[in-house]
Amino acid sequence: MAYQLQEINRRIRADAAGFLAECDADYAARVSRTADKILNNLSRSPIVLLSGPSGSGKTTTAMKLAEELRRRGINSHAIALDNYFLTVDPATSPRTPEGELDFESPACLDMELLDRHFIALSAGDEVLIPRFDFTRRRRDEGHGVPLRLGKDEVAVFEGIHALNDDIAGRHPEATNLYVSVRSTVRDGSRARFTGVGTRLVRRIVRDYQFRATEAAETLAMWDTVRRGERLYVSPYRPRADVLFDSFLPYEISVMRRFAVPILERVPRGREGYAALRRLMARFSDFEPVDPALVAPDSLLREFIGGGSYDYQ
Repeated sequence: MAYQLQEINRRIRADAAGFLAECDADYAARVSRTADKILNNLSRSPIVLLSGPSGSGKTTTAMKLAEELRRRGINSHAIALDNYFLTVDPATSPRTPEGELDFESPACLDMELLDRHFIALSAGDEVLIPRFDFTRRRRDEGHGVPLRLGKDEVAVFEGIHALNDDIAGRHPEATNLYVSVRSTVRDGSRARFTGVGTRLVRRIVRDYQFRATEAAETLAMWDTVRRGERLYVSPYRPRADVLFDSFLPYEISVMRRFAVPILERVPRGREGYAALRRLMARFSDFEPVDPALVAPDSLLREFIGGGSYDYQ
């Protein structure tokens, strides 16, 4: 979908709080329609597979879906596929063509364990959801979380590889969702922010806020992330039963308060610096919005912080 910059700015100047509430209500309606799809397929499978590229808001969307299903009397669980990462072994872990460890590759996941867990959960058996320690890059075998699905219970597994052949391909009965930023903000016919640009801004802000990662480092990784998306994520989008657009029309106006100071810290001369300056300039076209107006349960809180969900 395309949004016009002038209309976004007009709505913010007229009634910022009302505009944000309207955008959040539209997002909630998308969640509700997706929950309908999940319920329609529940007799076939209690498993929901939610994929999408980096910065798409997969985690919040999974939590929102679980919430919506619980409101309808369906007990639901949101589970990150990241917990199924294999312990990193430099001798056997996949590598990029440049020889670096390829953390975007689906070969990093324990596909066999996932397969066994999906079969067991569908049969009503208990499994132990693993935990992955990202600090040590090891699976923490001693702190798994037990899970058993009762009648009319749902497990939403979210991660970039959820629709991969070795996951969704083995379980065609599951409900498949693909979450991304599919909308563009235009100034007339000229694109001001594309979906990829919006996801990059989300990633830059989140990495700085929660992972102590400077924008220059995030930018340096972005080509590898995008390569992984093209190879391992986007090709499986046609498998989705639902294509979910996570864009919020007010988000660039909020993000300028966070992103511009972070981007200004990137030293002159870094690779991509000119493109970065062009990105920074685009924010000035957007009417600013006070982040205090963003609802605690907004998807945007996944990236700027201060929200009501626990993302740990």
